[in-house]
Amino acid sequence: MKRPATRALLAALKGEARFVGGCVRDALLKRPIGDIDLATPLFPDEVMRRLAAAGIKVVPTGLAHGTVTALIERHPFEITTLRRDVETFGRHANVAFTSNWAEDSRRRDFTMNALYLAADGEIFDYQEGLRDLRRGKVRFVGDPATRIREDVLRVLRFYRFHAWLGRGAADAAARAACRVSAPLVSTLSGERVQAELMKLLRAADPAATLALMAEDGVLGKILPATRPLDILRRLVRLERSNDLEADALRRLGAVIAGDAEGLARRLKLSNAERDRLIALEGALDLAGDAPAQRRLLYRLGRATYIDRALMTAAQAGATRKLRGLLAAAARWRKPVFPLSGGDVTALGLAPGPEIGRLLAALEDWWEEGDFRASRRACLAELRRRVLAVVA
Repeated sequence: MKRPATRALLAALKGEARFVGGCVRDALLKRPIGDIDLATPLFPDEVMRRLAAAGIKVVPTGLAHGTVTALIERHPFEITTLRRDVETFGRHANVAFTSNWAEDSRRRDFTMNALYLAADGEIFDYQEGLRDLRRGKVRFVGDPATRIREDVLRVLRFYRFHAWLGRGAADAAARAACRVSAPLVSTLSGERVQAELMKLLRAADPAATLALMAEDGVLGKILPATRPLDILRRLVRLERSNDLEADALRRLGAVIAGDAEGLARRLKLSNAERDRLIALEGALDLAGDAPAQRRLLYRLGRATYIDRALMTAAQAGATRKLRGLLAAAARWRKPVFPLSGGDVTALGLAPGPEIGRLLAALEDWWEEGDFRASRRACLAELRRRVLAVVA
C-alpha cells in the first residue's frame, strides 16, 4: 500500500476501490503477497477512463465479468466491479453489477477471502472472515454446497486452504459438502487439479490434509492409487532436517503407487516433470561405500540421486547415512569421460556400432576405477582393447 505504484492507482480511482481477497488475507497473516486484487463500485468503463486519464495502462481482461487489469511498472492490479449473481452454471455465472459491498462478499468462496481493505487501512468484514482467520478455520461463505455448485474446484481449494491456514479440526459443514460433491471432482481438467494439488503438497503438513481427503472420498478421485501416508510424513521430516525446500513433485512421488506416467498425463505435467516423477520410482542403495555412491551420482545425475536417496530413506525409515550422502551429493562435480569416438577411429577402427560398444565398456572401466584414470591411462586401455578386437 506504500508503494508509489499502488498509491498512483488508488489516487486514479479517487478512493473508490478496496483491496480484496488473498492480498488482504496474507497481509493480515504477515505472509508474502502475491496477486493484488481490488474491488470497486465503479463500472468497468469508468475504471478504464480514470486510469487512462492518469496515464496508467489498462487492459480489458474480463469485461463480461467486470474485470480490468491495470499495469504499473509491469505490476498487474486486477480491478473488478462489485457483483451479484443472477444465476450460475458451474464455473460460469450471469452477474449483475452492484454498489453493495456486502452483496459482493456473498459471491466469494471462503470467509477469509471475503475481507476488504480500504486505502486508509480500515478493514471491512461482512462474513466473519477475521474471526475465522484468527482461529484458523477455513469456512465457506454461506451454504457450502451452493459455493461448490458454482465451481467444483472449490472442493480442492477447501483442502488446500486448510492445509496451509487451518488449525484444529476442519469445518464439518465444509467437509460434508465436499464428501457429497466428491464424484464431481473427476470432471475437473487436469491442469486445474494439478495446480491445486501441487500447492497443497507444498504445505508444512500435507499428509494430514491428504488423510482428510481420503476419508472424504476426494483423494481417490485425483490419485487412484496411493501409498501409506507415513512415507510422505517421513519425507517431509527428512526435507526439514536436511534444510531442503518443500518439493511438491517429490512429495507427489511419495504419495502415488505406480503408473507415474499415466498420472503425469492426466495432470498435464510437463515432459521434464513426467520424467522426474517416473525416475522417483527407483530405489537407491544407501549402504554402498563412497565410490559406489559416486558411480550412482554419475549415472543418475545429482537431482535424481537426491530424489531417490530421500525417497528410499522415507520408504525404509533408514536415515542414518542420509545427511552425509546428501552433503556429498551437494559437493559432487560430474567428471568428464576423457575419450570420444575420434580416439577410437584414430586407432584404425572403422566407424560403426562397435565404436559405441567399445566406448561404453571403457567408460564402465573408468567408472569402476572411481574415475581416477587419466586420459593417457584411458588411451592405453583403449589401445589394448582395440588390439584385442583386431586380433
